[in-house]
Amino acid sequence: MRTPHGRLRCLIRVYRLPFHFVATVQKAMHRSLPLAVTLLLSAGRVLAQSPQLADADAIRAARIAQNAAMAAGDAARAATFWTPDVTIRRGLGAGLSGIEAYKAILERAPIPDTTLVYQRTTTDVNVSPQWPLAFETGAWSARVGGKGPAVIIGRYTAQWVKRDGRWLIRAEVFVALTCSGVGCNAKAVP
Repeated sequence: MRTPHGRLRCLIRVYRLPFHFVATVQKAMHRSLPLAVTLLLSAGRVLAQSPQLADADAIRAARIAQNAAMAAGDAARAATFWTPDVTIRRGLGAGLSGIEAYKAILERAPIPDTTLVYQRTTTDVNVSPQWPLAFETGAWSARVGGKGPAVIIGRYTAQWVKRDGRWLIRAEVFVALTCSGVGCNAKAVP
């Protein structure tokens, strides 16, 4: 027969509960087993009703793969994550519309030691339970040649759409917030 602690570990694995939640449940177990069970059952009901979890994971994985393509200077592979009508508002305000315009800015920057390489880090993904849409937020940074300290840092949002079973970026808005070194020489669009 499994102990309550064994059941807890099993439920944590099955539901992929976050560490901070697991720590809360473990503390509750030491005080009151009924409280811990109530917390777990509540989390289980919420997560069982969230089929969007797999979609959010797919979006996070797509963002990581696109970052790798951009860091490698592979504009064609990076473009496979955009819809043909993608729109972007760049960090300092310049706007682009369409996959070819977006690819062109990557193709003009062949990753020598002086090119800025951008890294986007997802902080949150919200997937609609009703429509094939998702909203991603995160932080981005630009590094000269992809190495060293960030010279421009900001935040971003993205709208994702699921087409033919695959999540694609339809729109992105980047906002530059801080800079250092050569990054501070860049000019914002008025």
